[in-house]
Amino acid sequence: MDTKKTSKTLHLPVLIETDEDGVYIVSCPVFKGCHSYAKTVNEAMDNIKDVIEMCLAEERPENLNNFVGFREVQILAS
Repeated sequence: MDTKKTSKTLHLPVLIETDEDGVYIVSCPVFKGCHSYAKTVNEAMDNIKDVIEMCLAEERPENLNNFVGFREVQILAS
């Protein structure tokens, strides 16, 4: 019996924001609570990969939320 695991490349969306101190906050919306941060975008992206790997250890890829897309909403701020 072959017990090898097959690997699958996942393409996951991430959202990158900055806070009031200029820190980059990165989130992966297909996982609940999947966030990281860093002083640079590259470091934040490396960090979120580590967090996603931890999330994948808890959740099977076939059970992930389905990312639909990104939209903007226009609000008049006073």
